[in-house]
Amino acid sequence: MTFAYWCGWRSFRAIFASYFRWRVYNPERVPLTGPIILAPNHASYIDPPLVGAGVRRQISFLARDNIFHVPILAAVLRSWEVVPVDRDGGTGRGLKESLQRLEKGGAIILFPEGTRSRNGELNPARSGIGLAVIKSGASVVPARVFGTHEAYGPHHRVPRPRRVAVKYGRSMTFEASRSEAAACSKQRAKEIYQQVADEIMREIAKLEARED
Repeated sequence: MTFAYWCGWRSFRAIFASYFRWRVYNPERVPLTGPIILAPNHASYIDPPLVGAGVRRQISFLARDNIFHVPILAAVLRSWEVVPVDRDGGTGRGLKESLQRLEKGGAIILFPEGTRSRNGELNPARSGIGLAVIKSGASVVPARVFGTHEAYGPHHRVPRPRRVAVKYGRSMTFEASRSEAAACSKQRAKEIYQQVADEIMREIAKLEARED
């Protein structure tokens, strides 16, 4: 971890422990080195720091580029090496920088659902994460957050002191899918991206808030 990231990491761990009484399950499933895509469900703005704070390595996050227009916040985000994406949700710039981080052996959080759930329930996966998985060659660690919608959902103005938790699943590899995608038609490749995304989402759905 860079010093700036470590400071933020320690601060978030303290907040989650004291204010949200957090629980972390199976963080040892996240490798401490090598390219990894962390793939959690998304129910709240606190999901990215929650998932990142649970593991002892630096994680790259994605954030809309419009928040980089706030000078102080922008400086903090850049010190944490946050990846900016266009405010309309386009994948071009964000995908390129994400793949570069993974090529250098980094770890990055990508949400299969693409956006926050409005009701806290799991939403269908979008193909974007499947594209990133196929293009990067990285392993995927599914993760599931619990309680974040109740703590700080879209209908809350400020976070509430509700218990939250994060659980990390077992690493997934997609070598067969990558091999097929490298030699198939564009239409079939798109189908593979969605299949990969759906498989990751199924693994997220299987995770429960307990040790196993």
